[in-house]
Amino acid sequence: MKDSIIIHCSATPEGRDVTAADIDRWHRQRGFWSIGYHYVIRLDGSIEQGRDVCLTGAHCMGWNERSVGICYVGGLDEHGHPKDTRTDAQRASLIRLVKALRMVFPSISQVLGHRDTSPDLDGNGIITPNEYMKACPCFDVLPEFENLK
Repeated sequence: MKDSIIIHCSATPEGRDVTAADIDRWHRQRGFWSIGYHYVIRLDGSIEQGRDVCLTGAHCMGWNERSVGICYVGGLDEHGHPKDTRTDAQRASLIRLVKALRMVFPSISQVLGHRDTSPDLDGNGIITPNEYMKACPCFDVLPEFENLK
């Protein structure tokens, strides 16, 4: 049962468009049997199918069985540093896709960024920036999606 959506970035420089086929190739080179994300949102806002949403993803260790993985293209500035590089079209498509997935999977109760699945090192129940294992998806997902139905 899917209870979460996890947002990722492709960790590619701002303005460099890549496809689900590109990411599939990268993941296969790393030993995956196919792309690990269920959806990829390109710079123009187009949504490409990755791994079938009925199959377990390979995008977030410990969460794959219970989540849908969405990756937006971008996430790095021209120097390779984390940056929210989403275009207006990507933002709109991400909201539309999350709303659609919540209709298809009413069991989805949360939308998280990949970094929000990092271990809570101090045990206070809140994942803070000093606890992030990685910056992905390079923006704060929780406030953008906490009231989205």
